[in-house]
Amino acid sequence: MPLFIVFSLALSFMVQNAGSLQSLLVTPLLIDISLGIAIICILGSMFKKRWILIWYDIFSSSTLLIWFAYWKPLFKDDSPIFFFYPLYFALVTAFVSLFFIGQRHKIDEESFRFMRSYSKKNLLQSWILMVCVLGSLGLQQNFMLYPVMMTLLIMRFALTSCMEGQEE
Repeated sequence: MPLFIVFSLALSFMVQNAGSLQSLLVTPLLIDISLGIAIICILGSMFKKRWILIWYDIFSSSTLLIWFAYWKPLFKDDSPIFFFYPLYFALVTAFVSLFFIGQRHKIDEESFRFMRSYSKKNLLQSWILMVCVLGSLGLQQNFMLYPVMMTLLIMRFALTSCMEGQEE
């Protein structure tokens, strides 16, 4: 998910430097466009399984923009939440990509069988997690729910990436 990592790092940088671009990121138009993109990604992940890794990246990037725009008015301007959460997302995604997805060739066949059966369970479908991530954006009283749901989505991305790499 290179686009998501870049968006996360860029958002952390913009928040830390208090640039004027932040005012553009909180516009209602950006929320609507990002929400439309996220919904298209959910539908795409349900029907276009071939491009699932791209859907993850675009969905995660658009929900990051929604999260920032929707939650920014609720916190002080110097709130560390908007610096640390995107930084956390970038680091976790990079770690998962390097150490799990990058090392998938070292996984034995029995582990792949377990991962395949775990991957096919209905509760862990990518589109269900994506809907939960979108739902967590609306629950502003629980500010930890969005990062937890994004972490689960990143773990699902790792599982899906390993399964696609194994099937090739």
